[in-house]
Amino acid sequence: MEYLGIDLSCALGSLRHGQFPDKDCLLPLISKLLGYAIVAASTTVKLPQILKILKHQSARGLSMISFELEVVGYTIALAYCLHKGLPFSAYGELLFLLIQAIVLVAVIYYYSRPVSTTTWIRALLYCAVAPTVLAGQIDPLLFEALYASQHAIFLFARIPQIWQNFSNKSTGELSFLTSFMNFGGSMVRVFTTIQENAPKSVLLGYAIGVATNFTILSQIVIYQKPRAEKEKKMK
Repeated sequence: MEYLGIDLSCALGSLRHGQFPDKDCLLPLISKLLGYAIVAASTTVKLPQILKILKHQSARGLSMISFELEVVGYTIALAYCLHKGLPFSAYGELLFLLIQAIVLVAVIYYYSRPVSTTTWIRALLYCAVAPTVLAGQIDPLLFEALYASQHAIFLFARIPQIWQNFSNKSTGELSFLTSFMNFGGSMVRVFTTIQENAPKSVLLGYAIGVATNFTILSQIVIYQKPRAEKEKKMK
């Protein structure tokens, strides 16, 4: 019995005989279910961040280059997973994250006007190259090298934002909910990636995501608390 690539026969067979499914049966099932749960949750993960910017009509404290690099990283990661033929449950959230990340960058551009010529050049260059990468129409060795660099891209996408938070002792308009979901999603993906026997390079990417997302989440907790107390005293 299989639905959406999830094999239920093993677990149901054990339950029919009054037995709890063993580890080898249960872990793959949990991995698949968590994978689809992450895909479902990813459809709204960046929505709180987008709505917070729209509500305050400000992109204060947000590092533009960080979010631009995030779009590039999601594009490469999605293209690689498509090229490797991984099951949708193992990477499906990347599609929805990419779409939301593009919308988020557009919103940041709007509230960061005037946008510099260099920024527009970066955006146009992405629009020109992204379709080719997503279609996998590049040399296989170059594709592997590109994916290997994707880990560095995600790392450097977080560093400017982490440093800006540290320098300003503030996280500006960063959304706690979005950051929390990013961290939780990375944690779950480490587990599902191991269970899906995905390439180690994929696992490394999610491990980096856990570390960097936890850092940003911690900064939001640390830097927003003093600000909230200050505003309370002023009232």
